[in-house]
This record gives sequence, structure tokens and C-alpha cells, in this order.
Amino acid sequence: MKKLFIIVNVDWFFLSHRQEIAVSAKEAGYDVTILAKDTGKSFVIKELGLRFIDLPMNSVGMNPFEELTTLNFLYKLYKREKPDIVHHVGLKAILWGGLAAKQAKVKGVVNAISGLGVFFAEESKSVLSKAIVAILKYSHNRNNLYTIFQNNEDKDLFLKSRIIKDSNIVFIKGSGVDLNVFKYIEEPQDGKIKVVLTARMIVDKGIFVLTEAAEQLRADYQDKVQFLLCGGLDKNPRGIKEEMLNQICDDKYIKWFGHCSDIKSILEEAHIVTLPSYYKEGLPKSLIEGTAIGRPIVTTNSIGCRDTVIDCYNGFLIPIKDSKALADKLKILFDDKYLRLEMGRNSRLYAEKYFSLDKVIKSHLDIYKKLAN
Repeated sequence: MKKLFIIVNVDWFFLSHRQEIAVSAKEAGYDVTILAKDTGKSFVIKELGLRFIDLPMNSVGMNPFEELTTLNFLYKLYKREKPDIVHHVGLKAILWGGLAAKQAKVKGVVNAISGLGVFFAEESKSVLSKAIVAILKYSHNRNNLYTIFQNNEDKDLFLKSRIIKDSNIVFIKGSGVDLNVFKYIEEPQDGKIKVVLTARMIVDKGIFVLTEAAEQLRADYQDKVQFLLCGGLDKNPRGIKEEMLNQICDDKYIKWFGHCSDIKSILEEAHIVTLPSYYKEGLPKSLIEGTAIGRPIVTTNSIGCRDTVIDCYNGFLIPIKDSKALADKLKILFDDKYLRLEMGRNSRLYAEKYFSLDKVIKSHLDIYKKLAN
């Protein structure tokens, strides 16, 4: 039985983005182990019949001692357990897992770019960024390796930086959504129009862009519309403090729910889904789920986000950091129910074409099979 290790920064991210892939690999005959930081959800992973190892990783910090601890842990583990395939998800896991895998001579490596985050942001073009690129160049210079990209911008950046070759690239559009669970449902007929944003509360996710747009529309729509922010606080350097969220939300017109466990129900009660992000996204799962439910999407013409919308077909694309443009597009949808319904139906068709979880799982199992052979 081939040993497959899947390495993710934290346990809850594995459950929301890679759970079905791991279970399908187990059912296909792989001995699957999950490595992630245990935030209290590891018992759920074990209940799936998957082995779990607590990973010493700080997903947002760059303390040299902590980073070396992560690298050393992965190297010793790979050397001792000799997995046939290691699947690293996210930049931190790829950075240290890729280096450990090369040093420990792991046979097959999958690296999944799920967004490049703050370390590849424009303001981070520093010695740190150059060091990251150098490490990635070294770890990717090997045989039996595939790198999965969710958007063309990330792929082009890796090619331009000469980190990878074309022959190493696999393109999979997002982590997928179960279309049998996230079924198409028409928008609610009663009550206020609900605009939903689901994301971690990070500045670059466009939280303040949305609240500014909401304030611009307040005079005309505060009795007709409700803006719902669904997402927990985050340790990201750009994370928004709870006090600030309480200041910008009045709990009526603009409401912050904190972490939301039942995203499906929230999306079903929504009329519009938005994410005015300028974060270096992979392909936002919240927008994928919004398309599957059948909602118009308003998001930015930015990395990852733009891959969920055909402008004026199933939603609108707006410039980054432009609350006025966001307000203008939302107003169009507020005033035209039939346009919302049409764009919602088109979103579902788009999801069926590009975001099926079954297709995503099959693509991953094909990669594992190639590496195992």
C-alpha cells in the first residue's frame, strides 16, 4: 500500500478544502496521513479513518527558530516514515515540506498553490521574498514532481521566476464544491435583500471596501438591505481586530457573525455573494460555493477572484479597493430582481462546468497514480 502524506497549515483548513480528496485517496487504496497544526479539529480527521500528526507550524509568522523547527520536523518524519508521495498545500507547507522532501529523497511530490498571500504581495518585494524564491527553485528542481495551480497569475509568476517548468504544471480550478450538497436554490422571496461575504477577517479580503460601499448605500437601502460578514478573526499580520469590527458593524444594517460553521445555510438565505478582495487568492472557496448555490457574484478583477465570474454574465467584476464601484454594482442588483435571478442561474451553470468536486478529486487521484508509478 502506497503511503500518502497530505500537509496543510491547520486542521480546519484541511477539513474545508481537502477532506474529500483524502478520503477518496484512502478508498482508492492509499495509506493516508494528514499533517496539520491541531487547533482542536484533529478528532474529526481521525473519525474519517485518517491518521493525523500534529504539525509544529506557525502559518503566518516568520520567526527563524519556528521555521527551522518545522523544517527539521518534516525532514526527520519523511526520513523515518519514507512516504511514497507527499502533497503540500499552501506556501508555508510547500516551502519547508518541499525542502525536506528533497533532502529526505521522497519519491513523489505534489505542491498545491492555494494563494500566495502576504509573502508575494507587492509590499513584500524584499530580501525575504527573494529568499523564498531561491528555496522554491532548489526544492522544485527534481523529478517526479507536480505543482497544482488554481489561477494563471500564480502559474505565470512561478514560470517567470523559473521555479518550475511547464512539464511540472497541473491546472485545477479551485478545491471544488459538492454540487449534490450545494444545490441550486432560488433566492428567498421574503425579507431584506442579503449581501453575504464569507472570509477570514483580514483587511486585504476587502472587508472595509464592503463596509464603505454599504455606508454609501445606507440612506437609500438601510430598510431594504442587510450586509452580513461571516468569518472569524485571524492571526494574519493584516487581521482586523474585534474592536474595529464592532465599530463598523451596527448589528442591523451591517452585521458581523464571527466564524460561521454552516456556510451552506447562510448562502441559501443570501441574494448576492461578494468578496472585494485584493489578497493574493488561489481561487476563493466562498465564491465557488456561492456560484453553486446560484447567486450573482460581485468580486474584484484580481488574482483568483476573477476566475469565478464572467463579467455581466453571472455577476460583476470591479477594480480593487474601489468601494464606489462596488456600491454601484450592488445597487444595480438591488433594483433588478430578474437580473439577480438570471445571474444566479448562470452562476450555477458556471459551477457545473468548472467547479465540480468529482472532477477535482479525479484530477488529484490521477496525479497520485502517476507519481506512485
